[in-house]
Amino acid sequence: MYPKLSPSILSADFARLGEEVKLVESLGIDEIHIDVMDGHFVPNISIGVPVIRSLRKETGVFFDTHLMIERPARYFDDFLRAGSDGITCHVEVKEADECIRKGRKEGIRTGISLNPETPVEKVLPYVGKVDMFLVMSVHPGFEGQKFIPDVLSKVEALRKAIDSEGLDGIIQIDGGMNPETAPIAVEAGVDILVAGSAVFKGDIRKNIESLNHAMKG
Repeated sequence: MYPKLSPSILSADFARLGEEVKLVESLGIDEIHIDVMDGHFVPNISIGVPVIRSLRKETGVFFDTHLMIERPARYFDDFLRAGSDGITCHVEVKEADECIRKGRKEGIRTGISLNPETPVEKVLPYVGKVDMFLVMSVHPGFEGQKFIPDVLSKVEALRKAIDSEGLDGIIQIDGGMNPETAPIAVEAGVDILVAGSAVFKGDIRKNIESLNHAMKG
């Protein structure tokens, strides 16, 4: 099952969003990454509940919703009702623990994320308490940034902590993923690679083939 690719629709053509999601689904993708930004936690604004609700009618793939927002717990139920299958919030916000409690109560895949400048020690206490750790390998808020290799030490620390407890925790990485960076992320212990521009810019079919080959050798 792992490693696998989770295309980020932030880089898709929003005029053809439904079509492009259906295309990646037809190419074997079973999960997409949905970046939600509020203009506060990150200096940009992306999509919200109405887009997710509309897209849910078009596809059955897993919706991995990444809440890059200050108040994830406040809007948690809205995103759940809209069709999110998994919800990840950031350890840097005050509502992180409340968001995680909601996710565990609802029985959905629940994740915690950390930014490049945040020490891995901030999320290690969540081992065994969440399903997934999302390591940001770029500064959140903008697509097309260069991969920050230093974050791989966080992936390795999380992999060691999860495996030492005999747990099945998932490690996801987001930012700067392409055929060159994907193999080193997998080697460090990543399970799910989020890729936006590397999937949706250009020939989507060839891009996915190239990324899958790079991930799995």
